[in-house]
Amino acid sequence: MSAGQIAALIAAGAFVLLVLFLAIALIKLGRTLDEATIAIRKAHENTDPLLHGANDTITHVNTQLERVDGITANAQAVSGNVSALTSVFTATLGGPLVKTAALSYGVSKAVRARRKAKQESGKHTLRRGRKSKR
Repeated sequence: MSAGQIAALIAAGAFVLLVLFLAIALIKLGRTLDEATIAIRKAHENTDPLLHGANDTITHVNTQLERVDGITANAQAVSGNVSALTSVFTATLGGPLVKTAALSYGVSKAVRARRKAKQESGKHTLRRGRKSKR
């Protein structure tokens, strides 16, 4: 055997080792890809019920929001009616009611002032009477 043949034999052996290492790496990569494929399938199978549940929940929430919208519209209508009623009450009864309250306040103040004046004049006469008796 010549040196060239030995070099070719060594090169052939190295090539066989390289092919073996590449084959092992490809087999491991294939197993990893198979496991990833299985995991993806399981995740996909488990997400279907979740998505259906989420869809049902969103439908229920939308129904509740429609009810809330109706309640809000009714509350807005009621507050508008109360505002209109308040305006009508103020316009029709507010003025006369204020005038009546002012009149009753003025009359009661005048009556008190008159009573006070009457009591004070009574005190003066009693004092004068006492002084004159002495």
